[in-house]
Amino acid sequence: MTTSLKLLSLDIDDLAVVSAHMQDAVFKVGDINYATRSGVFTLAANRFVWEKLKPGEKAFERRRALLSIKRVQAVRSVGFDRTDKDKVLSLLALRFQQKGEGPDGVLELVLSGDGMVALDVECIEVQLADTGGAWETSFKPSHPGN
Repeated sequence: MTTSLKLLSLDIDDLAVVSAHMQDAVFKVGDINYATRSGVFTLAANRFVWEKLKPGEKAFERRRALLSIKRVQAVRSVGFDRTDKDKVLSLLALRFQQKGEGPDGVLELVLSGDGMVALDVECIEVQLADTGGAWETSFKPSHPGN
């Protein structure tokens, strides 16, 4: 039996855990949504299941997951065309740049190919939840140096 992942991040340490679980998630530009009224940014992605990785194994897993970021005041992006809804992007990491002494700052979704989505946030409030079953893939993401 496989369990669905559900994580909540309210600080930079928790965000590092969410980032690790979302590393190498792939999604289409059309899977990005920002509701300006409620200040909620969502991203539906196919995340690579790093937590079940076993040495020497040739079969790997991906799962459909929803990343939800609350208290968002503005969204900016660079490195990709936001009108190309079928363009596939790969998420490398989530980073937080604090603005001053308060909890506000910029939460960055770092993408492969020098792309980025930058969210101006009041504070860190990020949720990650698996939303569907897993499927097998023979492709394991790799990065220079690993």
